Amino acid sequence: MPRNEAAGEASLSQPVIAGLVTALAGFTSSFVVVIAGLRAAGADPAQAASGLFALTVVFALGIILLSLRFRMPITLAWSTPGAALLAGAGAVPGGWSAAVGAFLVVGIAMVATGFIPFLSDLVQRIPTPLAQAMLAGVLMVLCLAPVKSLSEQPWLTLPILLVWVVALRWLPRWALPLALVTALVVIGIDLGVRGIGVHPRPGESWWPTVEFTMPTFTVPALIGTAVPLFIVTMASQNVPGVAVLKSFGYAAPWRASMTVTGIGTMIAAVFGGHAVNLAALSAALAAGDDAGPDKSRRWIAAVSAGIVYLVLALLAGGLTVLTAVAPAGLIEAVAGLALLGTFASAAVGALTDEALRIPAALTFVTAAAGVTIAGIGGAFWGLVIGIAANWILSYRGVPRMRGAAN
Repeated sequence: MPRNEAAGEASLSQPVIAGLVTALAGFTSSFVVVIAGLRAAGADPAQAASGLFALTVVFALGIILLSLRFRMPITLAWSTPGAALLAGAGAVPGGWSAAVGAFLVVGIAMVATGFIPFLSDLVQRIPTPLAQAMLAGVLMVLCLAPVKSLSEQPWLTLPILLVWVVALRWLPRWALPLALVTALVVIGIDLGVRGIGVHPRPGESWWPTVEFTMPTFTVPALIGTAVPLFIVTMASQNVPGVAVLKSFGYAAPWRASMTVTGIGTMIAAVFGGHAVNLAALSAALAAGDDAGPDKSRRWIAAVSAGIVYLVLALLAGGLTVLTAVAPAGLIEAVAGLALLGTFASAAVGALTDEALRIPAALTFVTAAAGVTIAGIGGAFWGLVIGIAANWILSYRGVPRMRGAAN
C-alpha cells in the first residue's frame, strides 16, 4: 500500500475510533440515570423507553448536523444532571403529562437563550457555587443508593462495586460501562435463580417504540421542574460544553447550538425525553488528541459518535425492560455510581468559595432534604433560599459575594 494511502487511512481511523469510544462511554455510563429520572418523574416503563429512544435519536442527529455544518467536533447528549434532578425530586405535580409540559418549556427556553443575550446573561449571573450546591443536593439522594443497596442486598451489589473500584483503578474510562455489564449479569443470574423469565409487560417491547404524550402545563411543574431543569442543564452542561470546546481551540456556535438543542428538546419532550444539551465530559473524547493530531478533521469523530448513537438507540426498549425487572434498588445503585464523580465536583465547587459557603450550604441542604412547598420541589427552593441568603449577607456588610458563572 502506498505510504500516502496508509497515512490517509490512519488519519481517518483515529477520529472514527474516538467517535466510537465517545458514544459507547457516553451512552453506557448514564442511560440508567435517564431511565431512573424519567420513571421517578411519572413515566411508566414504556414511556421511559420512548424517552430514552427519542433523546438518543434527536441528539445523535443534532451532532451530525452541527458537526457537518461547522466542521467542528460538536457533541450533544442528554442532560445527565437533569435526569438526576428528576430522580431526586420524585413525581412531578400534575403527573407525567405535566412533566412533559415542563420538558417542552425547557426546550423553548433554550431556543430563546440562543437569541436573547439577556437570558443567557441571567443564567450566568446565578453564582456558580449556588448552582453547584443545588446540583449536589439533588444528586446526594441517588449517590446514597449504592450504600443502601449494599446494606439491603449485599450479594447482588458487592460484585458491581468491586468491578467498579478495580476498573476505576486500571481502566477509569470504562469503569461505569463495566459496572453496568456486571449489573446486567447479576440481574440475569438473580432472575435465573428465582426462576423468573424476562418478558416485556403489556405496553413494553424489546424493540424501540415511541409514545406521544400530550403535554399539560401546571404552575408547580413549571416552577418546580422546568426552572431547576433549565438552570442545571445550562450551568452544568451547556456552559461547560462551550468551555471544553474552547479548551481545544474551537469556538462553539452558541446560537446554532442552543437552537438545535432547544428544538431537539422540544421534539424529544412529547415522546418522553427531558433535555438535550451540549456534551461536557464526553465532548473531550471527540475534541481531544485521541481524535487525531489534525484538529481540522476531528469533526469526523463527532459525526462517527452520532452514527453510533443512532445504533445504540435501538437498545432503548430492551434496556428498559431489563431495568424494570431488576431487583429493587440495584439500578439506582448503578446510577449512583455513575453520578459520584459529578456529585464530588459539584460539592467541591459549591463550598470552595468562602464568601458563598453559607448560602451554598443552605442551598445544598434544602435541595437534599427534598422538601415540597406549595407543590414545588426542593431544588427550586434551595436555589431561592441560597440567593436570598447571599443577598442578605451581602446587604448587611459582608464582603460582596463572588461567583457569577463565567
